[in-house]
Amino acid sequence: MNFDPLIEAATKVRGQAYAPYSKFAVGAALLTKSGKIITGCNVENLSFGLTICAERAAIFAAIDLGEKEFEAIAVIADSKTPVTPCGACRQVLAEFAEDLLICSANLKDARFTSTLRELLPRAKEGILGA
Repeated sequence: MNFDPLIEAATKVRGQAYAPYSKFAVGAALLTKSGKIITGCNVENLSFGLTICAERAAIFAAIDLGEKEFEAIAVIADSKTPVTPCGACRQVLAEFAEDLLICSANLKDARFTSTLRELLPRAKEGILGA
């Protein structure tokens, strides 16, 4: 898959991030099965637990637009190595697309690609299997 359009969209929205505390701006771009690219950026809060990650912001924006089927997501940050979605984001993504393709990137164009299933195996075991 060509992640370039998603990386470009994630990079653009990263500039909208609200990260006054960590100074760690993150952008995400989600590709829907209908072909739309929906973006999100992180929004921090003084109480870090209330911070919303870019990946969840993109998912929530997509749901608001009526999109619930996803193919891929790109995440970008200014980090030494590409950052992958945190555990909370992985679980939220798994709610909608366990086979999601993920491309993590940094501003130096280093990339790490994976699937959500590789990053979060058995995401629904124990919940639906009980």
